[in-house]
Amino acid sequence: MSVPYLVKVHHPQTDGTIVLRADVDWERDIEAKSRSEDGTVWEFEVHTDATFFYFKPCIRDASGDLRWSVGSNYLAVTTTSDAREIYPHFFGESHGTITPPFDVPEPLVGGTRRVRVYLPPGYDENTLKRYPILYMHDGANLFFPEEAFLGSDWDVDSMMNMLDAMNVIDKVIVVGVYSRDRMQEYTKPGYESYGRFLVETLKPLLESHLRILGGAENSAVMGSSLGGLVSLYLAWQWPEVFGKAACLSSTFFYQNDLYQRIGTEPRRDIRIYLDSGWPEDNYEVTRSMHSLLLSRGYEDGRDVAYHAFPRALHDEQSWGLRSHIPFQFLFRKTRDLFAAP
Repeated sequence: MSVPYLVKVHHPQTDGTIVLRADVDWERDIEAKSRSEDGTVWEFEVHTDATFFYFKPCIRDASGDLRWSVGSNYLAVTTTSDAREIYPHFFGESHGTITPPFDVPEPLVGGTRRVRVYLPPGYDENTLKRYPILYMHDGANLFFPEEAFLGSDWDVDSMMNMLDAMNVIDKVIVVGVYSRDRMQEYTKPGYESYGRFLVETLKPLLESHLRILGGAENSAVMGSSLGGLVSLYLAWQWPEVFGKAACLSSTFFYQNDLYQRIGTEPRRDIRIYLDSGWPEDNYEVTRSMHSLLLSRGYEDGRDVAYHAFPRALHDEQSWGLRSHIPFQFLFRKTRDLFAAP
């Protein structure tokens, strides 16, 4: 006997009716069991004996025509009792968009800092959806090869689109923060004013213009090399702002006091991803930082993750290729994806 699985579709649809199509029978409409009073939430029951199924919401208009939602099919895993809540879009592209660069005044040090923002697919249409946010350093290396160091970028937007299609992460707003003098601003004492710019200037500006989820648990920082160092500094210094940090190939013992601070100060309620290549990719200092975090009560697979990659180089291509791992650790949909045995 099949047990009904609940799907909730959130969309500001005013014309037509939202129905569901699923792989139990792609040719048959599944009608909504109920609809919220404001008309924005449609609830569906899907009956199946399978441990998973794929589905898609559609709009059936007054003439009877059917419009399928844009992008890949949604995956529902029936072994969990949680309802599947989705925020589809029915028009526009299946990929996200990257804003033109814009300059933000930096009051503490003068001048401006360049920023780009990646907005997930459907951002403009489905205004009910709010998003977690990821601040990434070395913004010139994230999206476009013509901007990146030695012409090799991380291809962040393609990776985010792929992980979304795989149904493994929540949609995320990504902020690429460009560096001006990374040797100074990603290390002590320069990272103090850089951090204050993010917390006091950039974050309030973005929150006033974008639909961002509140709370430190929905805000992360990420970077590589010196960018990994400053990411851990930011989360340790402002845990009430940045609840997660991803640190790839980080220069942890270069021009900072993080090892001493983490070893002696009260433990922060943050989640930390660490990795490195081997050899000659800050392997030893990353191992040391991981061991220190474990000694402070952080638990592998829950609030800290550590990976080592044989023969991985200290370059943008290597970081971009494995970026899906920290992205999943930071924004995974399934809570047990990295759980320790």
